[in-house]
Amino acid sequence: MATTADDVRPASNPTSWRTPLVIISCGCAIALLGFGPRSALGFFIQPMGREFSWGRDVFGLAFAVQNLLWGLGQPVAGAIADRFGSLRVICVGALLYAAGLLMMRYSASPLSLNLAAGVLVGFGLSGCSFNLVLSAFSKLLPPDRRGLALGAGTAAGSFGQFVFAPFGVALIDNFGWQSALTVFAALMLVIVPLSLALSTPPATATNAPVTQQQSFVTALAEAFGHRSYVLLVLGFFTCGFQLAFVTVHLPAFLVDRGIPAHIGGWVMASIGLCNMIGSLSVGWLQNHLPKRYILSVIYFARALATVAFISFPVTPLTAIAFGAVSGFLWLSTVPPTSALVSLMFGTRWFATLYGFAFVSHQVGGFLGVWLGGVVFEKFGSYTPIWWLSILFGVLSALVNLPIVEKPVERAVAQPA
Repeated sequence: MATTADDVRPASNPTSWRTPLVIISCGCAIALLGFGPRSALGFFIQPMGREFSWGRDVFGLAFAVQNLLWGLGQPVAGAIADRFGSLRVICVGALLYAAGLLMMRYSASPLSLNLAAGVLVGFGLSGCSFNLVLSAFSKLLPPDRRGLALGAGTAAGSFGQFVFAPFGVALIDNFGWQSALTVFAALMLVIVPLSLALSTPPATATNAPVTQQQSFVTALAEAFGHRSYVLLVLGFFTCGFQLAFVTVHLPAFLVDRGIPAHIGGWVMASIGLCNMIGSLSVGWLQNHLPKRYILSVIYFARALATVAFISFPVTPLTAIAFGAVSGFLWLSTVPPTSALVSLMFGTRWFATLYGFAFVSHQVGGFLGVWLGGVVFEKFGSYTPIWWLSILFGVLSALVNLPIVEKPVERAVAQPA
């Protein structure tokens, strides 16, 4: 029996302009731009709701569709990137993302909002979000730089949240929500030239090691027949549920408690800022501690933080404190999750297999956003969803403990 081998493909020769520093810098910029606008969309709920008399269930459905299609499109985008290279996928994703934000600016009905913020932005995110960036890092960077690069790419997405949350609130307050969406759409076009640095070579029989020459179907069958991968996928569901619910509904939740909108902007910004520290720390820590234990602690700590937040009166101080604690735990699940996928199966079908794990994440996101809107319209409170989030956190902490951290064993073809 033999284990998987790292499929390390340097971007080019040592004299190429695409040095590791350039690759990481451009990838982090793409992650920042891709994650920024979607993390600020919750601030559009109230101004658009007032103008069109829409309830939060309307926005909940649109953003839930976005999360679901982002997840469903991720393995498809990942498979295309694995087979033909990442450049085209990231460029098309950025264009769809920009088109969705611009169409959202002109949406005047729930249907058009669903098409814009749901379908176009969702599929756009599947092509140009930090998931494709992490996949490119895994393929283009040497193994000794991957751990920190995965943490940096994840942290850059959080920095996008730190920048775009107060930036979006300021644009809405000073220029209106329509202008804010137009600016967001224009910024997405910057991703196109940045993607040149993350271009990966297409997969062919000649540039893949023998142990990596798997078909798409074989890779999927191997992954979903592997107990540890299934447990990892199940645990990732909770991450999506918690993050999507907080991203979309926390700004409105705070306003309901009498917290000014600009304070909500800084709460979301504190999540992004602290997540930079959390993601980088976990990116380093996963080289020294078992990744399954790191994931278990993160999910359990999220549950404890939520219990504390909803058990005391909500004030600007407690809201920002919750944002800071949540930030340390926000996307810190991504580096160990992506590293475990790479460890188990190698990098040949990394974007595809991580994409299917991300489907679980986004199904959780769909339910978190959609149920948040439905429950609020029915009961006038988010309390049931907060407690459901706590329950999922505890369950995911338990699910990750039995994961086995080693490459999958494969039979080696014997020479004739």
